[in-house]
Amino acid sequence: MTLLAVDIGNSHTVLGLVVEGEIEAHWRVATDERRTSDEWALLVRGLLAEYPCDLSGIAVCSTVPAVLHEWREMLERRFADVCSVVVEPGIRTGIPVLTDNPREVGADRIINALAAAKGYAGASIVVDFGTAITFDVVTAQGQYVGGAIAPGIEISLEALGRRGAQLRKVELLRPRSVIAKNTVEALQSGLVFGVAAQVDGLVARMIAELGLAKEEVNVIATGHLAPLVMAECASFTVHEPWLTLRGLELVFARNS
Repeated sequence: MTLLAVDIGNSHTVLGLVVEGEIEAHWRVATDERRTSDEWALLVRGLLAEYPCDLSGIAVCSTVPAVLHEWREMLERRFADVCSVVVEPGIRTGIPVLTDNPREVGADRIINALAAAKGYAGASIVVDFGTAITFDVVTAQGQYVGGAIAPGIEISLEALGRRGAQLRKVELLRPRSVIAKNTVEALQSGLVFGVAAQVDGLVARMIAELGLAKEEVNVIATGHLAPLVMAECASFTVHEPWLTLRGLELVFARNS
């Protein structure tokens, strides 16, 4: 089976061809709310032309309602002959969501939690470095019990550039040292090492609240900015860049 898995985020959309659990091809494009269903269709068909295949299905999750609307229209008009699953309230995921209002939890967060629950034994904390940095907690029994949301690295950088009179956007790189000698590296230090300290601190608090030892919890890094921070963190046990795409494959298999 060849599945096109699509994770529509606030800033980027990640598409991947998943064949029997393996990511055979992947792309990351800008999430543009002005893009119409026809433009999305042209983009998707252009990407798929690089890897000709017999597409078995399409699975989509989105945090952007306007873009999801265009994708629904595209799937109905341009891919009507392909089985499709859109992750939304009512779709069977196979993971209990034990929060105050399960419907308000982002589809991508539930998908990440599902992939962690099915892929790893024991409790897990998924840290997704996207537009926001999300922390999602899964118990050893495979239950999603909540998490935390913090500003993403790029959002923090943009906010400093807008509100700081003598600050500007800089390239997101690891600086030479924590104690920076110039403004550019000072910004990089605050972003990279600051986020790493935040991640380690929140993860430690979550593990303590679960009442578990550190060794009993899988701490999974995902998201396109994870490689920037991972090496500076002491918490992570595994890097899963395609966790969301693997989770989409699980949901598709359950609902198709």
